[in-house]
Amino acid sequence: MLAVENLSLHYGAAQALRGVSVGAAVGEVTCVLGRNGVGKTSLLRAIAGHRPISGGSILFEGQNIARLKPFERAARGIAYVPQGREIFPLLTVRENLETGFAPLKRGSRQIPEEVFELFPVLKSMLGRRGGDLSGGQQQQLAIGRALVMRPRLLVLDEPTEGIQPSIIKDIGRAISYLRGRKDMAILLVEQYFDFARELADRFVVMERGEIVQHGDRAALEGNDVRQRLAI
Repeated sequence: MLAVENLSLHYGAAQALRGVSVGAAVGEVTCVLGRNGVGKTSLLRAIAGHRPISGGSILFEGQNIARLKPFERAARGIAYVPQGREIFPLLTVRENLETGFAPLKRGSRQIPEEVFELFPVLKSMLGRRGGDLSGGQQQQLAIGRALVMRPRLLVLDEPTEGIQPSIIKDIGRAISYLRGRKDMAILLVEQYFDFARELADRFVVMERGEIVQHGDRAALEGNDVRQRLAI
């Protein structure tokens, strides 16, 4: 589904990504792990089209999308849930969800009932402004908005950041359910090791803009990855 190959990215003279390669397969969760400031968010922003790359390629369903604009990538089925959620605080919950209609054809512009099955609280708050929701509820809203787009690739940037434990469990269950549908790939950036260990089918660890370790779920059972995140 997704194959990022030898990706480089700069902010002016500063290089944020150095030859990064990572993939994501349908029916699997690929976790990108690492401490703050190692380039995880830069990688996701490059995939979503929010930052231009300096080199390498981003293949989505076999086609290089590295030069496509963000809305063109969204139309192809890439949904991005950014760090910090970035919902519209003055729009209602319903209106926030409906912003996910943008890449869809008119006949598909309905909010899937599945969104409310995964996050029931949203259905009871459809008329409430997004800015009045708690941080955890806003995160559920941001993920729900992405699902409205019927994505083929769901890209999540630290969905557990600043969230209460009960909602972290809800988000984990939702990700597990979406993986089980076998119709999308999921790329998850995370610092919370236990959350990543429960969900990851494959993982990479980043340090200083590079991939320094990668493996499958079994490789997360040792202490090596946890120690890298704790340094």
